[in-house]
Amino acid sequence: MVSLSEIVEFCAKAANVNQITDFDGAMNGLQIENNGTVSCIGAAVDAGLVPFQKAVAEGVDFLICHHGLFWTPPIPLTGVNRAKVKFAFDHNLAVYGAHLPLDCHPELGNNACLAKALGLKPVDTFLPYEGNHIGLITEGPANGRHALAEALKSLFPQSYQAMEFGSDHPERIAILTGSGQSAVNKLKAAGVDTLVTGELRQNHFNIAQELKLNLYPCGHYATETFGVKALGELAAKQFGLPFKFIPTECPL
Repeated sequence: MVSLSEIVEFCAKAANVNQITDFDGAMNGLQIENNGTVSCIGAAVDAGLVPFQKAVAEGVDFLICHHGLFWTPPIPLTGVNRAKVKFAFDHNLAVYGAHLPLDCHPELGNNACLAKALGLKPVDTFLPYEGNHIGLITEGPANGRHALAEALKSLFPQSYQAMEFGSDHPERIAILTGSGQSAVNKLKAAGVDTLVTGELRQNHFNIAQELKLNLYPCGHYATETFGVKALGELAAKQFGLPFKFIPTECPL
């Protein structure tokens, strides 16, 4: 057993949680408290009732979530919201949220971990938000766009999509996991014509054609499994505790 406060403090420092300004209403850090001790660390993309149930079934009593419980507007604790908070209380499950900190962290972040999985070297950042850049830029793949596409298909076989209207051999690749809508119109200014992201909208197909872009939306959920895994594994190793990733079958 390790004290909850020790793990919360470690996660905050490791992920720079207190240095990254998040979207209005998002609350990073401890969101639900348990009895004060932790025996097993888990990680899930979403703070949902089903991930909570799966975590408890795996013996997890400290769950790190990328998409936590609190956003704007505030949620009333009624219906399913009451049910999942009550479930956490009833089963001694602490819930910890880390959103933008686990997007832009240079080592533990979704962007950085995805770049590493693709074998791409980070060279720059882009897309400033409240004093921090939340997007990553890497060197282009040595074997061009085809090699990038094949690597993405291998990583994301269920969610890979492609709109290829940019260069065959991009020199720089932009990575923004999760929603990439805010990045598309900023690519050319950053000297990039290729974006790997999670999700886009229908109109981005036309924009890709018109601006000559390569856009690869590979699933919001799928591209955001990396950061919580990295932080959870790091914390588990630090305190000598078991770690469990809690997957859900989200196709989006």
